Amino acid sequence: SEKKPTLREAKASATVFASPELICLVKEKALPKGDVLSVAKVAGIQAAKKTHELIPMCHPLRISHVDIDISLKENTIEIGSLVKAFDQTGVEMEALVAVAVAALTIYDMCKSFERGIVISDVMLLKKSGGRSGVWRRKKKVLSG
Repeated sequence: SEKKPTLREAKASATVFASPELICLVKEKALPKGDVLSVAKVAGIQAAKKTHELIPMCHPLRISHVDIDISLKENTIEIGSLVKAFDQTGVEMEALVAVAVAALTIYDMCKSFERGIVISDVMLLKKSGGRSGVWRRKKKVLSG
């Protein structure tokens, strides 16, 4: 690419819908597979760094920062990611893959208790850097 390297940032989110009972078990770290949120956070960070191995047209990037934020609500687990890189192409896919894999990790670790978990609303919230500049989602739409 002929593009010049710039600071690229992207934020994404995903929502995991589950029963209040499961949310309580996750919060108390009382599930058989252990600390669900810590494992999901590590999985999301790993996934961002390996996005180019999963998505055929993605390039390996010099990622300088990945953060995964997970919060518990009454019947949802909200996952957010922030990915940064100084490179020639954006990090939107890395941010999206990070939240998706974190959500899938939560499902994997909780499925023995509740198979009806729903992963929903995987979306880009913001991106910046490059020729197109800043883009922000105007409204976060939640299903479920």
